[in-house]
Amino acid sequence: MKKNIGKNLALYPTPLAVVGTMVKNKPNYALVGHLGIIGHDRVMVSLADSHYTNQGIRENHSLTINLVDEKMLAKADYVGCVSGNTTDKSGVFDYDTAKMGAPIIKESPLVMECVVDDIYKTEGFESFICKIAAVYAEETILDGKGKINYTDFRPVLFEMPTYKYLRTGDVIGDCMKIN
Repeated sequence: MKKNIGKNLALYPTPLAVVGTMVKNKPNYALVGHLGIIGHDRVMVSLADSHYTNQGIRENHSLTINLVDEKMLAKADYVGCVSGNTTDKSGVFDYDTAKMGAPIIKESPLVMECVVDDIYKTEGFESFICKIAAVYAEETILDGKGKINYTDFRPVLFEMPTYKYLRTGDVIGDCMKIN
């Protein structure tokens, strides 16, 4: 018999990402574990409404989702531990500028450039509904057909409520072919 464990976010783990945007003409970053797919061309990024990063997203209507691998985990964790309200995080990562103006973290193997379509507010959170404008991937994580090979990429996952980082695992089967 299953036990009722209350109202919990039970869809974890999720990919760990650093969201980048420009705030007052400087790059700023937030570590994000609340993000999701809402269509083939749209994603949602949810941030506590007190985040400094939110003002840049609202002003510019653009952001980047920089997926985290183990090599950049320490820096990603750091930008999640300090607030842009009190700490200048603009020098933490080397970056290029995306077409829409948001910072693309050079260390991130996979970056999604996004345009904000809408903002959905709930108690204490702003969820940014974003259209994917472009995806930038290191060639080392692409297969022979130009598709992302997650076995090579191995993005870090975030698990809540324990606040743990996890490694991605092995391939266990092909979708729609397991009998």
